[in-house]
Amino acid sequence: MRLQGRVTHWNDDKGFGFVYPIGGGQKAFVHIKAFSQSSYRPVDGDLISYDLSSDQKGRYVAKDVRFAGGDAKLTRAYKLKPFGTIFVSMFFISLAIATMVFHLPLTLIGLYLVTSIVTYIVYAIDKSAAQDGRRRTPESTLHLLSFVGGWPGALLAQKKLHHKSRKMEFQVGYWLTVIANCWGLGWMLTTKAGYDFLGYIAKMIP
Repeated sequence: MRLQGRVTHWNDDKGFGFVYPIGGGQKAFVHIKAFSQSSYRPVDGDLISYDLSSDQKGRYVAKDVRFAGGDAKLTRAYKLKPFGTIFVSMFFISLAIATMVFHLPLTLIGLYLVTSIVTYIVYAIDKSAAQDGRRRTPESTLHLLSFVGGWPGALLAQKKLHHKSRKMEFQVGYWLTVIANCWGLGWMLTTKAGYDFLGYIAKMIP
């Protein structure tokens, strides 16, 4: 007999939480791998249906988990999923056009690409550390990487790895770094002092 319950205490970094059955009863541990549909990440309050089982220690565990009446949520999540890829693609296309128009060094694009790759890797390492209970990468380090040009890689990591994508305080800080970085890029492209500074950076790179 399948039960219905609501997700609670969901930790998206680690990919697990608990479910309380509707109408009362024993709470059960639920892991992201137990969900039969993977296009939407659960959040606290989601209504799910599941089979109740137990692990080797006798603790209740939810198996074969499905979102109950969650088609609308799944559809919205699927539509929003390409946003990160589209946003980053448009940025690099715009950057390439600006490079040609303003005769900027190609190293500028290279800097964004390299920094983004490094940032993505750091996010992946932090995601793995969260799941394994190891020492985490400070959020200030993640924000610093975004600020210096790694924000495209950070955005893709958030969408692809589902890491730091639901923590509102972190998201506010992240988008502030995006705004600051883009403002800095605009300053370098539209002012003489900024353009000279950009040229100085380019000369420092072999």
